[in-house]
Amino acid sequence: MQSPVARLATITPAGMPHLVPLVFAVDRDARDGNDVVYTAVDAKPKTTRRLRRLANIESCPQVSLLVDHYADDWTQLWWVRADGVATVHTDGEALDIGYRLLRAKYPQYQSVLLNGPVIAVAVRRWASWHP
Repeated sequence: MQSPVARLATITPAGMPHLVPLVFAVDRDARDGNDVVYTAVDAKPKTTRRLRRLANIESCPQVSLLVDHYADDWTQLWWVRADGVATVHTDGEALDIGYRLLRAKYPQYQSVLLNGPVIAVAVRRWASWHP
């Protein structure tokens, strides 16, 4: 089975939307009782390590993550959205938890270096749809 890909929506300092696909892992056992979604900057080729999503989160931490499934059989369509507050971590417990969860979910992280910042999204609202 394929793992779904999420799209992270952030807002630029100029108020423009910015959307990027990414892989993610959910921690449903977060310490404060709220779900936390983790993603990280890994070593896959990028034009820069100064990613716009990181700068956007620093200036406006409200984000949305959307995961969806398309099928030719429209009775199989679905989407899930997590709205929350994101923080960028370069060390500490959130970085360790994010790396651990992502490595457990994606075997690709056995060969792709996971060495960049972690984005942790404290989910404030879940929304979903399916027929």
